[in-house]
Amino acid sequence: MKGERKSPPRILLVSYPKIVFLYPTFVVSLAAAIYLSFARQPLDTANTPAIVISVVFLGVWAANLVVLAFDFPRTSSLAVVFLLVAVVMGLVLLSVLKPEVLPYVAEKLRTFHPLVNASFYWTFSVSLGLATLGAIVVARFDYWEARSNELLHRKGLWGDVDRFPSPGVRVEKEITDVFEYLLLQSGRLILHVSSERSAIALENVPFIARKEEALMHMLGTLQVAVHPEVQSVTE
Repeated sequence: MKGERKSPPRILLVSYPKIVFLYPTFVVSLAAAIYLSFARQPLDTANTPAIVISVVFLGVWAANLVVLAFDFPRTSSLAVVFLLVAVVMGLVLLSVLKPEVLPYVAEKLRTFHPLVNASFYWTFSVSLGLATLGAIVVARFDYWEARSNELLHRKGLWGDVDRFPSPGVRVEKEITDVFEYLLLQSGRLILHVSSERSAIALENVPFIARKEEALMHMLGTLQVAVHPEVQSVTE
């Protein structure tokens, strides 16, 4: 029929390592490197913009580490973490920009001047970027491919393939970490293949809602379950 949505010939399901969630830190580090490379102001305690950049970088870096270290299944935990990071960064920035507003805090942080030059940010950006790129490339050598009549597991440098029948496949979608869903809309896909006794779990699948919709359209019998505690986040 005219206007009817066509299913794609295949759907790729790739499980990525958690390092991909560090892209906010990479972006901030790269921006800091570019700015400091062209800034003419000396890098000392009087260079307020450089201090502010360092505080923002450390705040984003700390938040990213929390994302990697813990799972946050509830939106309330997400709000608490954001609030704590915002309060700490706000106090530090306020003590740097307006020390007369909070003299006690400014006095305590008087010796806190996290200053690093452009070379540090360039080194950090390049090393993190290359590590992330390498992890993405490696992940692309071990992925799943869904077709209308079969499910393929492609793995290895030489493209070894395991084949499974796709009719009757049941899929569970779980979003167990609100942070990770907000960063890459990622979650866990659990594939239940009728010919296999054990379920197949794919962690950190990006744009999981889009993948789910495509799978449902391709395989009309697909069943999907959403983690109840974070269902509201995906709506």
